[in-house]
Amino acid sequence: MSQQKSANKIVIAIFVVLIVALALVAVVPVLVAAVMGPGVRTEGLSAQNAQPASTDINGDWQVAHTRDQNTTSVGFTFFEILPSDRRQTSGSTQAVEGYATIEAGTLRAGEITVDMAEVSTDNERRDINVRNKILNTNEFPTATFRITEPADVSQVPGNGTPAKLTLTGELEIRGETRPLSHEFDVLRDAERLIVSGDVLIDRHEYGVESPDFVAAKIDDVGELNIRLALEKN
Repeated sequence: MSQQKSANKIVIAIFVVLIVALALVAVVPVLVAAVMGPGVRTEGLSAQNAQPASTDINGDWQVAHTRDQNTTSVGFTFFEILPSDRRQTSGSTQAVEGYATIEAGTLRAGEITVDMAEVSTDNERRDINVRNKILNTNEFPTATFRITEPADVSQVPGNGTPAKLTLTGELEIRGETRPLSHEFDVLRDAERLIVSGDVLIDRHEYGVESPDFVAAKIDDVGELNIRLALEKN
């Protein structure tokens, strides 16, 4: 009888292990998705329902925060490389300030500053790790892009259709400054000027490293996702 009871206990134990294993198979993908979700991406500008320009392009412009799909937002997109997977992660913020000065159809000056401590994804724990271990926002709280060369904006249409415009400047992230030139989308929409683009950056140039405490590694090249809404002073 004792042998029979032992055998029964072994069978019950095996069933318990199988049930727990099946439960983990069902739950682990959900947990991984929660921790490694795609984040919150800053998309490009939308010309849908754009109105013809109602103000001169010349003048002093300030970053504005509106309530539509073209509101100001800046963020990042990187690929996390796992042992058996590759996931895209994005973070963004609307904590952006800046200006642009246009005279005689030429962009003469401009500067955009992003509060890096406000960049967030869809996971609070990841956000804390990114701020503390990757971006070091306590030491480097902001990132900045400054225009260093004039740009001709006189050909940007005023009929509510987007155009391409190459902007040249310098980008500062984590205290590292590098030259940057990129072709952006530009839209004049009623009283606003909308600028957007996805800029490829090599994270090593800005001292952004994969932290040792996570299994995932960050791909070398990622995107800086930019969408700016500007209005006259």
